[in-house]
Amino acid sequence: MILKIIQLICFCLGGVVVSALCNELLLRFSKSLGIRNKNDVIVRWSNESKPSLGGVSFFVVFVFTAIGYSIVFEDNIFHNQKYIGLILAGSIAFLMGLADDAYNTRPYAKLIIQIVCGIILTTTDVNINLFHNIYLDSLITIIWVVGIMNSLNMLDNMDGITGTTVFFILLTCLASNWIVLDFNSNIWTVSLIAMLGAVVGFLFYNVHPSKLFMGDAGSQFIGLFVAFYSIESLWSVGHGVGHYECSWWAGAVVTLIAFTPAAVDTLTVVINRLKKGSSPMVGGKDHTTHHLVYAGFNDKGVWYVFVSLGAMSSLLAVSLINLVKLGILIPILFSIIYFGIVFWMLYRNTIKFQTPKKSIND
Repeated sequence: MILKIIQLICFCLGGVVVSALCNELLLRFSKSLGIRNKNDVIVRWSNESKPSLGGVSFFVVFVFTAIGYSIVFEDNIFHNQKYIGLILAGSIAFLMGLADDAYNTRPYAKLIIQIVCGIILTTTDVNINLFHNIYLDSLITIIWVVGIMNSLNMLDNMDGITGTTVFFILLTCLASNWIVLDFNSNIWTVSLIAMLGAVVGFLFYNVHPSKLFMGDAGSQFIGLFVAFYSIESLWSVGHGVGHYECSWWAGAVVTLIAFTPAAVDTLTVVINRLKKGSSPMVGGKDHTTHHLVYAGFNDKGVWYVFVSLGAMSSLLAVSLINLVKLGILIPILFSIIYFGIVFWMLYRNTIKFQTPKKSIND
């Protein structure tokens, strides 16, 4: 047991170190790498041009983890169908994001690639089992994968926000694995812990004042990674935990609570843009993060707000997972009130403090 803990700690610290070194190298030797347009301040909150390939470190850590795990545990991970799906879909998502950082690809081309990533996961037995119908469940899974990849990409609009949100979601997934499946140092746990380290290593350079951005290479890959683990660790918590068969909604509520910061931001932006008759797919300075600045917060203050929301959402989700394991389901419904309160507070803020005609960063 102690040896397993030491090994997991080493993989976590390894993720931090590899990520930090990778970002340091990108920062030192690629000053202009990933800067698609020096005048592009519509999507990015900062008007300062910075390298936008910080998320490359996520993929590097992912690859190193697979190699390291095979060596340390002498396990052939390529016999695992789900892991092959994660590698293939993750690689495609990373390359698609890399191309977007370099060439600003068309939104519909990105959408097609995201759908392909979702299809790869469903064909390798990664599914959200809601209807127990392969076609409906596969459709829901693909929609979920595409939605999360876009949601985290949209949230990547201010220093440290997406990285922090991802950290708490993955932390919840890790807690879920240990609560439901007990302690296990398999490839899933090792990859999850290493990626948590990678996110921490990235945040060293991305928290305000940031030195680099995540870029689409990072947001697309980490979006796919988060979507995969949320399906395996959160959506599934209500299925056959112990000797108690929970309803599908238990996993759905746990997932909703864990994703509160990202879900609230995406929902708020979509609602506001549809009300104005504009496309939700086009970037802008109308996210919940931006409106908090319009309300008087500085950039670091907005980050603290999302740290608090992420931590609270993670703690509540983990508590719900414990309740599910014990077969106590009624309190889970009341947790939706938490999501509703957070959504209403941030949505109301976007109404009260409208986007200035001329941005404060223009």
